[in-house]
Amino acid sequence: MYKNIRSLLFRLDPEQAHALTLRALQITGSVPPLRWLIAQQFKAPSKPVHVFGLDFKNPIGLAAGYDKDALAIKGLSTLGFGHVEIGTVTPRPQAGNPSPRIFRLLEDNAVINRMGFPSKGSEFVQMQLNPSLRTNFVEKVTGAASRKKKPRPNWGTILGVNLGKNKDTPNEEAVFDYLALLQNFASPADYLTVNVSSPNTVGLRNLQGREALEKILVQLNHQRVIEEESLKKRLPILVKLAPDLSEAELNEAIEAIISSKMDGVIVTNTTLGREGLRSNLKGESGGLSGSPLTVKSEAVLYQTIKRINGEIPVVSAGGVMSPDDAKRRLDMGAALVQVYTGLIYRGPALVQEILKSL
Repeated sequence: MYKNIRSLLFRLDPEQAHALTLRALQITGSVPPLRWLIAQQFKAPSKPVHVFGLDFKNPIGLAAGYDKDALAIKGLSTLGFGHVEIGTVTPRPQAGNPSPRIFRLLEDNAVINRMGFPSKGSEFVQMQLNPSLRTNFVEKVTGAASRKKKPRPNWGTILGVNLGKNKDTPNEEAVFDYLALLQNFASPADYLTVNVSSPNTVGLRNLQGREALEKILVQLNHQRVIEEESLKKRLPILVKLAPDLSEAELNEAIEAIISSKMDGVIVTNTTLGREGLRSNLKGESGGLSGSPLTVKSEAVLYQTIKRINGEIPVVSAGGVMSPDDAKRRLDMGAALVQVYTGLIYRGPALVQEILKSL
């Protein structure tokens, strides 16, 4: 069925197709009978794992970038994910880079994106995740009193929030953006991811250097301790790294992550490399994902697991296009695997196919 749907979606501009599928999942998630039907369609074997102190129903998750503003978490959970990572969320709303900013490289089973963290901002996403905040906002605007406060939603999956600085925030002040986001999402999130590896925000990847990264992570850890004491819950923090770091740069970033008492690392984000591409769109700027990233991402995963040596868990992302790809990452030692571009080319049944193969 997805082959037919894909042919229609691929006639649309990539960003329009993305918005359409996101809207469909938003509707699906908001209608309980539809949500139940889709969940039955994509039902897969339970493969529970315990990572970062959290119980995941399976090790396959959705990478950040698809649902940037937390619009369709319930719909996404019906596809069988063990976790869904929303974002990247920025403190203040920002438009991101001008369109066109997503390109399908059909000959390469790949995508180039230069989105640049388009985000409706922290306040909007907080209201999506916490109905009580939406109620309070309506009361503030209309002056109407609320009849009843709504409890925190049960998303049906582990929820991660991917955090990024605003484009106009200087790197020297980036820590304040990340601290504000940690405070905003400590309560509704099950875990947080610090994104310092997107290639589409100028200068962001410079924050992966040991000194700059450690400066941010040490302060985040201090603030995390305060939030945990207040909320009476554990709040794991992960750091997402790029696939384009040299071995020395990767080792330094990992040393900063471990010394700052972070809970895990995600490798990898998209790549700036263009090796071996056939598409005439290969010259477009932005981060490359999909099949061409598979080998590079696995190489970085191998290096990361070797360097970390079991001290903290590693999540593998990038170039996971098939059940074999996911199984290989887990066999290499990844605690969890995240997919995104594979869903574009293979369809939402990919999650079910992976879990059945494990």
